[in-house]
Amino acid sequence: MKENYNLNDLAQITGFTTRTLRNYLNQGFLKGTKTNSKWQFTPKEIDNFLKQPFIKEGLRIKQSSVVFDFMAVRTKKEECSCIILDIPCSVNEENKLSGFFCDKVNCSGDVTFNYNWNSEICRIILFGAAASVAKIMKEYYAADFMI
Repeated sequence: MKENYNLNDLAQITGFTTRTLRNYLNQGFLKGTKTNSKWQFTPKEIDNFLKQPFIKEGLRIKQSSVVFDFMAVRTKKEECSCIILDIPCSVNEENKLSGFFCDKVNCSGDVTFNYNWNSEICRIILFGAAASVAKIMKEYYAADFMI
C-alpha cells in the first residue's frame, strides 16, 4: 500500500486528467498537500474524494467509456485485452489493491487503469496490450490478493 499518491497516480486511478483534478482541487472537491510544488494525497483524502456523489457519477461514466471504447474499435493494431475485476474488500484491502495496480500500470507503460471503490466492492478495469495486461494479472494472483 502506498502512503501517498501524486497527481499522476490519481489521474491514472480515476481516468480524470491532471487538469481536471487540479480544477477539483481549486473547487475544494479534492484535498491534498502540496510539497515542493507537487501534490500528494493520502488514501483517506482519495477515499473522501471518490465518495462524493458528483465524482462517483464521473467515475461511472469514465469506466463505461473505457469498456465501450474497447468494444467499439473493431480493428486494432495489436492484441488487446480489457479485464474488469470486481473484488469484495475492506478499506484496508482497497488501499493495498489501488497501490498495487497503480504501481504495476506505471511500470507497464501500455496499460490503462480505471478504478472505483464503493465501500464494499473494488472495481478495477485494465485495458491495453494483451501481454502486459496478462503480466499484471499474473503478478496480482501471485501476490496473493485473493480476498
